[in-house]
Amino acid sequence: MAVLAPVVVGFGLGAAALGGMLGGALITCVLLALTMANAGGAWDNAKKYVEKGNLGGKGSDVHKAAVVGDTVGDPFKDTSGPAMNILINVMAIVSLVIAPLLAKMPYGIFG
Repeated sequence: MAVLAPVVVGFGLGAAALGGMLGGALITCVLLALTMANAGGAWDNAKKYVEKGNLGGKGSDVHKAAVVGDTVGDPFKDTSGPAMNILINVMAIVSLVIAPLLAKMPYGIFG
């Protein structure tokens, strides 16, 4: 997706549309990374809260559910930022590679 999307949008709709797509991808990735990091932290804090003795404490069904939530939350908070960073960088690099070709057809094949 990160390699094909800039090529399809760039050649199909032109350089301006590609710029808009990159801007939208940047904003979307930042918001998604913030949301994922926040959700992962919430799941981690929920498990710690239960382990302190609240809502049944360790060994309860609530604790088992909190452990499952923390299992999902740890990758969320640890990998969200780096994963989005790579996505943005790959899209930008592919766009820069095809930029000389887009200069010859600024409105794409549909323009």
